[in-house]
Amino acid sequence: MIRKRILNPHRVRRINGGFSFIPHRFFTDGFLASLSQKELLLYLFLILVSDRYGLSYYAYDSICSLLQLTLDQYIEARNGLMDKDLIAFDGTIFQVLDLPAKPKMGSAKVSTSKPDNDSDQEDPAVIAQIIRQSLRGIEHDG
Repeated sequence: MIRKRILNPHRVRRINGGFSFIPHRFFTDGFLASLSQKELLLYLFLILVSDRYGLSYYAYDSICSLLQLTLDQYIEARNGLMDKDLIAFDGTIFQVLDLPAKPKMGSAKVSTSKPDNDSDQEDPAVIAQIIRQSLRGIEHDG
């Protein structure tokens, strides 16, 4: 067994101000392995920016810019995390949820140009995606 020791005692991490954490179970129970690269990137971002209740309210365009994601990649990652029961989203506010009993395997659904439900019709990212897809269609037709 490896004996742990502090390598640089002058640079030991301290908790000042905000604090984020990821339960060890995220790794040991297979949640990490169940996520795509984009889902993991978005999930870690939401953990870092959330408050003590897991709440954050970054807009999709800020998230896409900071994480260097396209709108489609963002929507696919966000929907994948929701499908895997790791986050909740109401169109404005994200909540990182307590981990479910076990990870849900599988990839996120590919997003379509039609909203899946009523909340998607109010989601600014989905609305922007629909507009962009419509404009692409006009450009190709003209």
